[in-house]
Amino acid sequence: MIYITGDTHADFSRFKDPALRKLRKNDALIICGDFGFIWDGSPKEKKLLKKIGKLRYNVLFVEGSHENYDLLEQYEISEWCGGKTRLISGRLRQLMRGQVFEIAEKTVFAFGGGQTDDVYDLSEGSNWWRREVPADEELEEGLKNLEKADNKVDFIVTYEPPSKMREFLTASTERNRINTYLSEIFEKIEFGKWFFGKLHINKFVPTKYYAVYDGIVPADNTKIKKNKKSKKKQDERSKKSG
Repeated sequence: MIYITGDTHADFSRFKDPALRKLRKNDALIICGDFGFIWDGSPKEKKLLKKIGKLRYNVLFVEGSHENYDLLEQYEISEWCGGKTRLISGRLRQLMRGQVFEIAEKTVFAFGGGQTDDVYDLSEGSNWWRREVPADEELEEGLKNLEKADNKVDFIVTYEPPSKMREFLTASTERNRINTYLSEIFEKIEFGKWFFGKLHINKFVPTKYYAVYDGIVPADNTKIKKNKKSKKKQDERSKKSG
């Protein structure tokens, strides 16, 4: 069983949602970017990472814009369920860009990374990292791994949406490099459902797309369950992170 959610921004209350009580050892909660618990390297943060890693199910995330890439890249890369990950603690892992995984008997293509829309008020190495934007090698590896999977996966999990979803949900024709790349993937592969987190909304777009924020989505279900308790904290953290 796989559940999907959006930005956690270091808010542990998401993991207290009653829906997650259904998850067991081989199940997973996947976070669509802006995990946020790897940010300042403080003792409190490290304690929370260990606490998350001790949950009975796998907690997996693709990176967004609210990650400290200097700290994240200190974790070693290891193979897990068919793809490259960074093991953070216990059952907590980062799903690296362009990898295809076999998780809970489902194939999952993961592609993290985002592009901050307005960086003028941010400082590189402090609250913004240029490495949030994928490198050419990561884009190419994603395409190669999809080819190895015969261009068919059950689920796609990203931070950014493909261009057509960004345009549809925001009424904006602006697109970045990642939106364009993901649109190219859409044209090439077969997939069951696509989940993305950047837009900070909970919305199902028939028949395959899910914008997730503070909602929790059973991957095999279309219903988005809103997490009202954490919404206020989410909004506050989103303003700080841009």
